[in-house]
Amino acid sequence: MFTLAHLSDPHLPPLPKPRLAELANKRVLGYLHWRQSRHRIHRAEQVDLLVRDLHAQAPDHVAVTGDLVNIGLVAEFAPARVWLQSLGRPHEVTLVPGNHDAYLRQSLAAHGHWADFMSDDAANSSELRFPFVRRRGPLALIGLSSAVPTAPFLATGRLGAAQLARLDELLGRLADCCRVVLVHHPPGRTRVRRFRSLTDAPALRAVLARRGAELVLHGHDHVLALDWLTGPNVPIPALGVPSASAMPLHGHRVEPAAYNLYRIDGVPGAWRREVVTRGFRAGAPGVVELARRELNPSTASPAG
Repeated sequence: MFTLAHLSDPHLPPLPKPRLAELANKRVLGYLHWRQSRHRIHRAEQVDLLVRDLHAQAPDHVAVTGDLVNIGLVAEFAPARVWLQSLGRPHEVTLVPGNHDAYLRQSLAAHGHWADFMSDDAANSSELRFPFVRRRGPLALIGLSSAVPTAPFLATGRLGAAQLARLDELLGRLADCCRVVLVHHPPGRTRVRRFRSLTDAPALRAVLARRGAELVLHGHDHVLALDWLTGPNVPIPALGVPSASAMPLHGHRVEPAAYNLYRIDGVPGAWRREVVTRGFRAGAPGVVELARRELNPSTASPAG
C-alpha cells in the first residue's frame, strides 16, 4: 500500500514587510487584505502542528497544490523553500504552483527557488516544464500549472492548449499507473465563483473524460471538497483541502486547517483508494481524524 499526503494553500506567515515600491501594483490590495484579516486567519502555529501530525503518519510522498506565498514578494520565496524542505527532500515532495505564487508576472521568475520540487523525473532538476511526471511506487504524479498573473480582484487560473495536449498524451501513456493529477484550481463545476475559476476547466474535464485518471487533487477554495468527474469508464474523484494554515476567525467563514491521506493499492483497472482527512476540530486538542471513506465510483455522482 502506498500513502500519499495532500495539503494546500499554506499562505505562509508572516508576511515580510514590503518596500513602498513593491506595492505600486496589484500587491497593494493583497497587502491591505492581509493587514485587515488574513494575518489572523493564516497562522504559523496551525501549519506547524499540521506538518508535525503529517510526519507522524509517515506518508510515502507529499503533494502540495500551491499558494505557498501571499502577495508574491521576492522575500517570500526563499522562506517558502525552507518550509518545503521541512516536509521532505525534493524527491519526497511534489509541488504545483497556485495563483498567489504568480501574483505578478515577475513572481514567475522566483519559481526557480522551488524548481527541484516541480521537476520531471526525466528532466534536469533546474528545468521547469508543465505538465511534469514523477513516478513514485504505483503512482504517476502529473503536475499542472494553472498559475497565471491576473488583474486586480481576479484569482482565475488557466492551463492553455499546450499543457492540455501534453496531459492528454501523458494520461494515455501512463494508463498502467495510478494516475494522480495535481492542479491548483478546482476542475469541477461546483462551488467555483467565476472570478476564481479555472477558465479552461471544461477543456480539462474533456481530457479527463477521454483518458481517465485515478485521482485529481487541488486547492484554491480553502474547503474540503469531493467532486466526481466523468471518466471514460468510471467517475474520477477530484478532492480539495482547506488552507494548511487556516484558523477560524469570528465573523469569517473559514474551514480549519486540514490535509488528506490517500491509501492506495491494487492493480491497473482495479485500484483501491481510501481517503483519511486529518485536521482541527472545535473542542478537540490538536490535529485529529475528521473523516475516512473509500473512494468508490459505484457510489459517485459525476459532476461532468
